[in-house]
Amino acid sequence: MAIVFKKTLRMNPVQPSEPGKFYPQIVNVGKRVNEETIIYDMKEKSSLSKGDIESVISNFIESMRSALFSGHTVSIRHFGSFSLSAKAEGAATEDECTSSKIKSVNINFRPAPYIRPSLTATRGGEKLEFVDLVSYLKGLSMNGLSFSLDGNNSGGNNDDGGDDGEVIDPGF
Repeated sequence: MAIVFKKTLRMNPVQPSEPGKFYPQIVNVGKRVNEETIIYDMKEKSSLSKGDIESVISNFIESMRSALFSGHTVSIRHFGSFSLSAKAEGAATEDECTSSKIKSVNINFRPAPYIRPSLTATRGGEKLEFVDLVSYLKGLSMNGLSFSLDGNNSGGNNDDGGDDGEVIDPGF
């Protein structure tokens, strides 16, 4: 399956008088993959039951959360590292630099080289293929489904609970 993108016109905020430029923007296609889908996929690839996998994932998340909230970096081989970072107000002196200056905490993810997408990959399964949204929708139309760029679809149900630019992929 190719990665779908749309062409988005963006203006330069520093030079608003200059004409904008078009940039490719990735579009999520199909249904959102949730925990249930991942569990089913894992069950099909192993001898574990659905309940075993649900328990492992639940315990994994709780252990990871606990490690992060204890100030540790969580590194998962062949996937990446998770760590916390804080957005904070600056202080004029070291004594004024207290925890009250922390305004929010975020979880950062740094992918491992193994999982990072590569535009220059040579293996078939790892090479990323891109197709623009208009061509993708035209391809769907050729298969008897009717989609439009204005959100009025006559070939499927597009109610996925959110307006996040997703397009229904009939292959799911």
